[in-house]
Amino acid sequence: MLKKKTILIGLALTVVLAFGSLVLGLQFFNNPRLDAASLFHAGVDVMGAFVCAVLFYGCMGQVEQASRSFSVLVVMASASFAINETMWFIAGSPQWRALYFVCCLLSKWVNLAMIYCFFLYVRHTLRFEGKLARWADKWFPVLLICSMLIVLANVFCPISFLVDANGFYGKGGLPWLEDLYLIVAASVTTVLIVKCASPRRQKWAAMSFVVVPIVAFLASGGAFAYATQYGSVLLSLILMYCILFNDRSRKLAATQTELAMATEIQAAMLPSIFPAFPSREEFDLHASMDPAKEVGGDFYDFFLIDEDHLGLIIADVSGKGIPAALFMMISKTVLQNFAKLGIGAAEILKKANEALCVENKTEMFVTAWVGILEISSGKMTCANAGHEYPAVCQDGRFTLLKDRHGFVLGGMEGSQYREYSIRLKKGDKIFVYTDGVPEATDRENALFGTERMLEALNKDAALSPRELLGKVRRAVDAFVGDAEQFDDLTMLCLEYKGMPAR
Repeated sequence: MLKKKTILIGLALTVVLAFGSLVLGLQFFNNPRLDAASLFHAGVDVMGAFVCAVLFYGCMGQVEQASRSFSVLVVMASASFAINETMWFIAGSPQWRALYFVCCLLSKWVNLAMIYCFFLYVRHTLRFEGKLARWADKWFPVLLICSMLIVLANVFCPISFLVDANGFYGKGGLPWLEDLYLIVAASVTTVLIVKCASPRRQKWAAMSFVVVPIVAFLASGGAFAYATQYGSVLLSLILMYCILFNDRSRKLAATQTELAMATEIQAAMLPSIFPAFPSREEFDLHASMDPAKEVGGDFYDFFLIDEDHLGLIIADVSGKGIPAALFMMISKTVLQNFAKLGIGAAEILKKANEALCVENKTEMFVTAWVGILEISSGKMTCANAGHEYPAVCQDGRFTLLKDRHGFVLGGMEGSQYREYSIRLKKGDKIFVYTDGVPEATDRENALFGTERMLEALNKDAALSPRELLGKVRRAVDAFVGDAEQFDDLTMLCLEYKGMPAR
């Protein structure tokens, strides 16, 4: 989502562009040809630019490709109004001949670019497909550049237009050259609109940008240039905004509602009540998961296998978003079910890998770390399937335990996993996490890294698991700053307190 400040600046610039040219025209150009009708046309241009600014403000909050194209389109329409307005004021003024010529160049360039932005907008909104759409993607930019160069060439030779010594517009020797792109682009885009599978009302709304200016052009006897007559362009923009943009916004809102429900479902699958086992004095633990998107592929789990064994799992599914979340739910269920059989950590990973490899057509995989704590002794047996190294706190300081990794789960049938043991004494802790912690990046793409993670843990390693997780998260946030969270960020910390005195 774009910042509010950016949106307000865009709105202000769009309005000032139109009003500024009106004020300058009245104050400095002082053209004796100005009359009530000219000022009326200028006022309508200003109003058109203001409406464009409102449309621009309305769609700037969306950052998808179609919305960005529409934002550029309405700003260009506003610029076209302002340029047209300036030309009203200075036409027929020899002293402003050079400025009039520049305005002609800018007006024609803006009109050409508007057609291309219109194509991009409907291309992504109506989802054009097929060979013609691919041809347009490839050749429209080339034709646009060629047309702009033809317009620019009029600086040296009046190919398509000229401005005479009295400051009036005139046609060059080949005026149709600059219209070739407009004709080709408008025709091809119209065909694509007609052929697409979108609802009829969306097609009519999109086609209005091409059809309405042509009708207005013919009805006025060619008195206005194509695609610049304020009324027709403004009507088309409003129709496209009200129908195409709002239809898309409603679909987006429905999708966001579904994603919010998916977020709640995923969150409900993870243990979230702490303290998790208030009746057990032998250990304390805390965990957290913050997805990069509405839903994520990371997960953690902890559960009592029996009265003397606590199971811990942390894992990271390849990818992000809905596909990763679905695979995460399957993986979590598989790992938990095997863990509750009372088998060893390596055997849990082996059986989970076999289950996840079956019919894995999406070719997704999971990195996972499994630990089983024997509560009475403090002995923890662990196994690692391509996951991050755990950090173990013994003698009051966290260090990385560089355990032997097995292959990721779901990646290859028949993978074997090695089991190892950690002997936890009273006050010892183990901290496990996903790669979202060390790979958190700032605006310069620098990584947070495991060294900073250990530094945050060791500033006060005696803190409780909940406090340690909060400390690491604050360190990550301070490092990342206002950069966007790139990956899911999941952490789990266990403190072994030993058997209570009898």
